[in-house]
Amino acid sequence: MLISELSEPVRSKLNGYHTATTIPVQWGDQDAFGHVNNVVYFRWLESARIDFLAACPSSVTMAGSGPGPIVASLTCDYRRQLHFPDDVIIGSRVDRIGRSSVDLGHAILSRQQGEIVAEGRCVIVVYDYTRQRVCRIPDDLRAAFESSLAISDQTGAEQ
Repeated sequence: MLISELSEPVRSKLNGYHTATTIPVQWGDQDAFGHVNNVVYFRWLESARIDFLAACPSSVTMAGSGPGPIVASLTCDYRRQLHFPDDVIIGSRVDRIGRSSVDLGHAILSRQQGEIVAEGRCVIVVYDYTRQRVCRIPDDLRAAFESSLAISDQTGAEQ
């Protein structure tokens, strides 16, 4: 979903992000310390990344042949503990567009706390699975990324 479709309090916390992915916190997401385990955040970032790419229709697919996305780097900075029950809303945006890669920024917001609980960064490379090598971002995908970046810039995202 687009950030513009969210309630005002959530929109203000995710200002500058393009898409939003909502995921419920599951009881089994918690670890022995009683908070959501750090690995779970990476699954959530994956879901948000897939949603973001689906919002950027192009010739790049996840079919396993021809050009497709591949993760080159993924990081997560944890800001606050998170517990069951809750829902998280993950904002996604383009932070940088390169020749063959794009940097995505993510913010994970706790609905219950009303705060950002973690921030993630992902570098996605466009990879030609048929030729087994990196390739340029196709023009249609670059245009979608640029459109997303323009939206983020207009809403005041830090770049």
